Amino acid sequence: MFSGLNKFLKKFLPKGLFYRSLIIVAAPTILLQLIVTVVFFDSIWIKANKGMTRSLVGEIKTLSDVYNTDNIDQINYLTEIYKKNFNFVINSIDENFPDEIFERRFSPMDRSLRRELKSTFGNNNYWLNTINYLDIVEVRIRSGEKNLQFFFPKDRIATSSVRLFVLWITLPSIILILIAILFLKNQTRPLTNLAKAAQRFGKGDYINEFRPSGAREIRNAAYEFDRMAKRINRHLNQRSEMLSGISHDLRTPLTRLKLQLAMINDEKISSSMSKDIDEMENMLNDYLQFAKSQAKESTEKLNLEDIFKIIKNKRENLKLEIKMDDEISIYGRKNALERCFSNIINNGLVYGKKVRVTVQKSSNRAIIIFEDDGPGIPVEQHRNVFKPFFRLDQSRSLNKSGVGLGLAIVEDIVNSHGGNILLSSSQMGGLLVKISLPF
Repeated sequence: MFSGLNKFLKKFLPKGLFYRSLIIVAAPTILLQLIVTVVFFDSIWIKANKGMTRSLVGEIKTLSDVYNTDNIDQINYLTEIYKKNFNFVINSIDENFPDEIFERRFSPMDRSLRRELKSTFGNNNYWLNTINYLDIVEVRIRSGEKNLQFFFPKDRIATSSVRLFVLWITLPSIILILIAILFLKNQTRPLTNLAKAAQRFGKGDYINEFRPSGAREIRNAAYEFDRMAKRINRHLNQRSEMLSGISHDLRTPLTRLKLQLAMINDEKISSSMSKDIDEMENMLNDYLQFAKSQAKESTEKLNLEDIFKIIKNKRENLKLEIKMDDEISIYGRKNALERCFSNIINNGLVYGKKVRVTVQKSSNRAIIIFEDDGPGIPVEQHRNVFKPFFRLDQSRSLNKSGVGLGLAIVEDIVNSHGGNILLSSSQMGGLLVKISLPF
């Protein structure tokens, strides 16, 4: 039972830590104020109001009994006394009770006055008006053959401390909640900053300005995150430098081999060995490209149209068609995204005759679709082609002489930007690569 109740409450409770903490602090305060208010109104204000109303109706009953006598002197004396001492105005009128009702439906004061008048004078022998006048109540009583009209101040049936009580019960609560909001905001801000830093780091951005702050536990978590980020960055830098160094150092012996091959007279042997050396050089280029994809680069706001213009200008290839709905800007690393898009486009141009790029805008993401008319990739190999050093022997790979790092680099760049990549069949007959990147 409690499990079902817990699931039901989770649907309505806020998801953020700040708002949940605010509920924990504010809910007891509000509940306490409500209890105090209910107790005050039930045990103090309503009872006091009933006593004042009963006393007033008793005075009206006494005056109506006096008006039923023929003692004019006594009637005039009581009228003047009540007018002078109690601000009562008493009139004897010949009008019938009005048909309109001038009562506040949900007012405890009106309800209490109506109840006392009904119990004292009967159901149809009274009429009251608490709306037409600001600080005055009008009551009409049918007493014998006379209709008596009474005017008296509202404070005779309502205590004046109610408004002060409501003010003092609500104002401190508001002040306490505002103070709680201020302190909770300061306590949750370090957690928010830590979450943003972790999100940026997960997308490949380098965190340099992050400073731990907040409570001791939050500060310790931030320190550990900072140390972890530095260890990961150091590891990535070491790997990139190692790959770059190995690839760079191997170029020297390859260059010497090329020079020695140029001096060989046997063209058959020279041609065969030159192809092997060219393949090794292409492998080194792939290694260097993979190392560059791990290099440090700051995140900035980019216009996708500008990136594709650079790619198109570099190729000047009429077989490359780019369609864009409107201007789309995202946050990312320019060189990495340019390398990612170029790899896919080069792949399509190598194995197909035409590549079409379509850039669309969804509610919160940029959708980039690459299509070509090449041989495509078998569906069962869609997941494998993203593995480093995986090559398709029977169909295609990113580079004919590559080492299978092309799509691995593409996936790594897309994932580091918080996006995703999907392969499918193109309407042009080849491969369709769909990339979605957040704004």
